[in-house]
Amino acid sequence: MSKITEVTNLLEDKLETLLETFVFLKEENEFLHQKLVNLEAQLSEKEQQLEEKDKNYQLLKIAKTIEGSNENKRETKLKINALIRDIDKCIVQLSE
Repeated sequence: MSKITEVTNLLEDKLETLLETFVFLKEENEFLHQKLVNLEAQLSEKEQQLEEKDKNYQLLKIAKTIEGSNENKRETKLKINALIRDIDKCIVQLSE
């Protein structure tokens, strides 16, 4: 009878340890999940800021070329041509 009691006590101890480990890992998982959500939000915000800064950079390059700089002249001409094509498409759609 004593061996059965010992085995039962040992089993209870192991189950208790396992349950404590489970609770700890569950809390850690929730913490890490929240941290992941926060980091993804930060990444999205940084990507949006980078995109905005890239647009500003492109606009500055165009402005610099229009100002008289010979750098990036080809890019500016291509951008102007693309804008003219977009305007022409809008005019055609308005005409219909």
